Amino acid sequence: MSYEMPIFPLGSVLFPHAVLPLRVFEPRYQSLVDDCLNGDGRFGVVLIERGSEVGGGDTRFSKGTIAHIAGIADLEDGHRLVLAVGTRRFEIARWLPDDPYPRAQVDELDDHVEKGMMLPLVETEQKLRRVLALMSEAGYDIGDTSFQVSDEVDVAVQQLCTLAPVSPLDAQELLSIEPPDERLARLVQVLDEEISVLQQQLGAG
Repeated sequence: MSYEMPIFPLGSVLFPHAVLPLRVFEPRYQSLVDDCLNGDGRFGVVLIERGSEVGGGDTRFSKGTIAHIAGIADLEDGHRLVLAVGTRRFEIARWLPDDPYPRAQVDELDDHVEKGMMLPLVETEQKLRRVLALMSEAGYDIGDTSFQVSDEVDVAVQQLCTLAPVSPLDAQELLSIEPPDERLARLVQVLDEEISVLQQQLGAG
């Protein structure tokens, strides 16, 4: 059943269980944060298809992730630091007027992994670690590459998608794929492609 939710369009993709730090300064999104704090603390995050994060007039993808505000700090310059956590995916049923900020009717999507469903978690994790190792070898600044995958299958699927160093469009494709086994299968393909490119780069070097 659809229900209304404030929406924060961004230039990046949020997956469930991932942490989202935001610096909020536009008045309309200050209002969004205020309304969230006065409500259940939730808002939707969608990737901007065309346009920018500032000023409005953007075109947005229809699938995103619900975020829950976990912490907030007011800065001296009037900006706000907001820490949110992704909870579950949703799909836009209908956009509402951007008054005073983007809003939409949304339908929540099911991320539950059926018991006994065979998922390529180990293969995907191995390929992800290979990509990160090759990127480090190639001189990319990728920061801390250590991570631990959750024992909960539902969470692990989202973690691997979050950790994968892919473009926003590839991340959006992953977010949109159902069911979870097909999402991971696509991630394996993306990682294989990245491994091939990195190996060619290193070989050429």
